[in-house]
Amino acid sequence: MSRSLAISSAALSWPLVVLLITTSVQAPSPSPPTRAIKAWSGVASWYGEPFDGRKTASGQAYDMFAATAAHPSLPFGSLLRLTNPKTGQSQLVRINDRGPFWGDRELDVSFLVASRLGIVECGVARLRIELLEEPPLP
Repeated sequence: MSRSLAISSAALSWPLVVLLITTSVQAPSPSPPTRAIKAWSGVASWYGEPFDGRKTASGQAYDMFAATAAHPSLPFGSLLRLTNPKTGQSQLVRINDRGPFWGDRELDVSFLVASRLGIVECGVARLRIELLEEPPLP
């Protein structure tokens, strides 16, 4: 009796295991372009929890755990590679918002990006900014 119960429990639980495994598997993302269209240096800050879930200038909801950034004029969907020259850490981001609107800052990055670049504690940092891709014109 206990053997048949164990077998039927295993048979009934395999769909749950498959569901858990397949939801954690992601399709490979296309490799980003290796050559920059343009490269420069700029001051970046980050924004987080108070803005999480609010609508961005592009219409998307801000997600503090997404690899996104705000820039005053780059087209929405532009792909940037940001590098912290002090640590060598880099991160790809997509522009989906406008800003920052403070001092000489050129970018506002999400909390995730700030964490990966090591700038959460200091709040602002000078980064190397490489424009890798702009969206096609409509």
